[in-house]
Amino acid sequence: MTANSKSTQNLLKTMFSSAGKLTLFVFISIILLLSIRALTGPEIEKAERETLLNTFAQVLPQNRYDNDPLQDTLVIKDPAYLKLLGSSEPVTVYRAYKNQQPAGAIFSAIAPNGYSGNIYILIAVYPDGRISGVRIIKHKETPGLGDKIEINKSNWVLEFDGRNVREDNDPRWAVQKDGGDFDQFTGATITPRAVVEAVKHALLVVNDLGERLYE
Repeated sequence: MTANSKSTQNLLKTMFSSAGKLTLFVFISIILLLSIRALTGPEIEKAERETLLNTFAQVLPQNRYDNDPLQDTLVIKDPAYLKLLGSSEPVTVYRAYKNQQPAGAIFSAIAPNGYSGNIYILIAVYPDGRISGVRIIKHKETPGLGDKIEINKSNWVLEFDGRNVREDNDPRWAVQKDGGDFDQFTGATITPRAVVEAVKHALLVVNDLGERLYE
């Protein structure tokens, strides 16, 4: 056997040995990751679930229902409804029941015309179409001005509580500057105007769906 042949064999042995070690390392890493996921997955899911339910409780008190709204949902896919909700993706409605009777529906809407872009809104509505609660869950509005839509910055968002949309009150669903009932923010009228319009549109969807929301 020539020196070159021995050199080639040694090189191949080294390569195969390195490849084997690398394969073993990857295999062990995968096993460890799967094991960690199996151990922490349920806890992560539990935390996410609790966070979501705590958010729901801000707009619909937990004593109002006795079912698990996370397990009783309706997905809105109709393009006309999604346009009113400001969404390009299907919207999930979480349905609440008390003693097997409809108690409320929780869902999200988007105001696409905020001063700094989309404003993401969580809305809960009673079966009769009245608002149980509204919260802003995400936005990029100007601090000190538009961010007054947040409940921890002002009580403005509470103005929606108990309201519904009917033909006789439709014109009042606007900020005061536009002849409506809702306060506007000094120097930031665009933000509350966008939220009021988005919530109104969401209620129009609820009104149109009617009892189908709970079927």
